[in-house]
Amino acid sequence: MGEPALKSFLVATPFFGGLDDAQLDRLIGMLVERRYAAGERVFVEGDQGRSMYIVHSGELLVCKAGESGRTVRMSHLGPGDFFGEMTLIAMQPRSATIRVEAAAVLYELTAMNLYAYYKADVHAYAMVLGNINRELCRRLLKADERIAEIADASRDSMTQIRYAKKQTGA
Repeated sequence: MGEPALKSFLVATPFFGGLDDAQLDRLIGMLVERRYAAGERVFVEGDQGRSMYIVHSGELLVCKAGESGRTVRMSHLGPGDFFGEMTLIAMQPRSATIRVEAAAVLYELTAMNLYAYYKADVHAYAMVLGNINRELCRRLLKADERIAEIADASRDSMTQIRYAKKQTGA
């Protein structure tokens, strides 16, 4: 894909919101195109992460290992979505496995390049972090709704409480 078409695509994604032309060009220049075939894994839950990805094309599946050992399908990703950002913010291992369902073209942004972006333009870096935070909040709201649906369907008012205790170690 040519640079103007790539730029038009990226501008329409939530990750790049609010950046001006020069800020966009600098960030786009840091991205590395990665291609994956159906069935491949981008990364596996528990891996150390040093980058995040923006989906240009294809379909991906987010999976987690359940306590029973069964693989739990969490969500699907498609063009315009981004993932892997949590490892850059929390500096923790990957929280899920990303499996490619249909051949995908992804754009990778490494932690090192994100740091270079910070050094080059702290204002643009703050905008990108704000965009990531908005997406994380959206995901958290969606997860809260799903937890409430599951608790309501099972008539188990303790589901949310057990979840909160597990997260805090109580």
